[in-house]
Amino acid sequence: LIVSWCTESLGCVQTIAKGARRPKSPFAGKLDLFFEAEISIVRGRKSDLHTLTEVVLKNPVPGIRSNYLRTQTAAYFVELIEICTERDHREPELFGLLRRAFGYLNANDPTPRAVSHFETELARIAGVHDSKKLKADPAFALGNLFGRLPLSRAPLLKTLAIEAKNSSK
Repeated sequence: LIVSWCTESLGCVQTIAKGARRPKSPFAGKLDLFFEAEISIVRGRKSDLHTLTEVVLKNPVPGIRSNYLRTQTAAYFVELIEICTERDHREPELFGLLRRAFGYLNANDPTPRAVSHFETELARIAGVHDSKKLKADPAFALGNLFGRLPLSRAPLLKTLAIEAKNSSK
């Protein structure tokens, strides 16, 4: 099983969890979408695929998986970070942004404003958007810098707009 992680100390890394699908695996119940965990890895010698040796679950953020729209928004945030980062490049500010976003989504339903805030902060961290100087869309700046945005962005924003309209009635 190959698992991608966004970590504070290592950046975005990919690990192989050997034996994770076995019934008595030490990873059982510890590998799932959006989990916050402490991990131990052995660095790969010939590639950027590392071996996962230990996982200690810290925060399963159950609120994200309890609602499809929250899950969809969290997935968009992760996709965006994967596009905007290099593997094995430490970026603690990105980790902090993702942790705050997951904390928000764990307790609150997503809004277009929350998505815009995440994109603005990510663009600021990437150095391509200064909200005080530019009135341009931060997602546009990210798309220009990295060549694309996640395909899930348009359907997510459409769904969020419909939800916002329905909740204001």
